[in-house]
Order: sequence, then structure tokens, then C-alpha cells
Amino acid sequence: MAEENLTRKALQIAGAVILPNIGGIVNGKITRNNIQDWYSTLKFPSYRPPNWVFPPVWTSLYAGMGYASYLVWRDGGGFNGDAKLPLIAYGTQLALNWAWSPIFFGQHNIKGGLIDIIALTATAGACGVLFYRVNQTAGLLFVPYMAWLGFATALNYAMWKLNPQEESKKN
Repeated sequence: MAEENLTRKALQIAGAVILPNIGGIVNGKITRNNIQDWYSTLKFPSYRPPNWVFPPVWTSLYAGMGYASYLVWRDGGGFNGDAKLPLIAYGTQLALNWAWSPIFFGQHNIKGGLIDIIALTATAGACGVLFYRVNQTAGLLFVPYMAWLGFATALNYAMWKLNPQEESKKN
């Protein structure tokens, strides 16, 4: 019986960690398809990291937020307990996260990406606070994510300012 519970717990954790990475994998394809033909032609701020930095950073952030969601689900009684609102916030911020790449890379819409990432950052911040109220470790797992979103928002903003010709193509 204890072995069954351990297996079930391991599968729940694995599912929670894998779920956000699924969107990352799908969005990685959208990103890769637009790196050479579009993204590489843009102007960038001096602080933009090299492209190879993004996949491992996002994989680790997705894993952290996924594990945090498991902790909240476990300690907050799932969707029938105190975890309900935090998990709704989690799903909302994850949807906004997954929407960014199709907007920015898929549609070549820098301003739309900026609007999305601002909404994402606000929603992820609220999610982190709600997670912290259920499980402190889960809330703290959102700290690196929030730091990265702050950086990514600044990068998106700078790219929008540096590439006004991209927005004029849409009008």
C-alpha cells in the first residue's frame, strides 16, 4: 500500500512538472521557425542574452512552477479546497505564458507580446502570492519566475521601442 501511494505521488509530481513544459515544447517549435527569418533581423538591447539561454531557463522555470502547483494542489485540497483559486490563477498565468510565443514569434507582434507579458507578469505575481498562502515553498518557487518575467518584460519593451518599423507593418 505504501509503495502504491509513493508511485501515485511520483506520477502526480511528474504530471505537474511535465504539464507546463508541454506548452514550452510546442512554443519552442514556433520560436525556432521564426528565429532566422524574422527574429534575427530585429534590433536588440545590449543586455539580451544569447538564444541558447532561453530553453534551459524556461525548462527549469516551468518545472518549478509545475512542482509548486503540485504542492498547492496537495496541501490545499485540490479543486474542492483552498487550492481552487490559486490553481485557477495558475491556469490563467500559464495560458498567458503559452500565448506569448504565438503572439510574439508566430504573429511577429512585438507590441502584442508586450501586452501579453505585462498581463502574464501581473497574473503570475498574484498566483505566487496565492500559492504562498497555501504552501510557502510553492510561493517561493515563483520568485525566480517573477525575476525572469521582469527581465523578459524589460527585454520585450526595449525591442518594441527599438523596432518601430515592425509595428508600422501591421497598420
